[in-house]
Amino acid sequence: MMLVPRRNDFDLFDEMFGNDFFPKNSKNLMKTDIREKKDKYIIDIDLPGFEKENINLSLNNGYLEVSAKVDSSNKEEEEERFVRQERFFGECSRSFYVGDNLEEEDISAEFKNGILKIEVPKKEEEKKLPEAKHIEIK
Repeated sequence: MMLVPRRNDFDLFDEMFGNDFFPKNSKNLMKTDIREKKDKYIIDIDLPGFEKENINLSLNNGYLEVSAKVDSSNKEEEEERFVRQERFFGECSRSFYVGDNLEEEDISAEFKNGILKIEVPKKEEEKKLPEAKHIEIK
């Protein structure tokens, strides 16, 4: 089994339009490190400013899906307005192919100090032995 991140962005598009159309901080969301150990993969995802209750993990057709949302939008008071606003609010997500042979209870996760740590065990896919075929003797 091999752990492969699925990229949801298209770099050429970002290079062409990124400066004016998309927030510059959007590329800094969900920075991820994946480490491999003998019996498992460890995924560390940076989620500063997110609350544990707003982070969701799910397993769907062999993909581990991680989504998070934050609402840090401040209501402007009558006397003030934002001159610059860089803090993110909204939703973000990533997914990783972990294989079809894992169940939700196989995967563990912990959220501490703005880092989501996910442990995914390595499981070999069950190899089915070919069924014996009967050969007729003439």
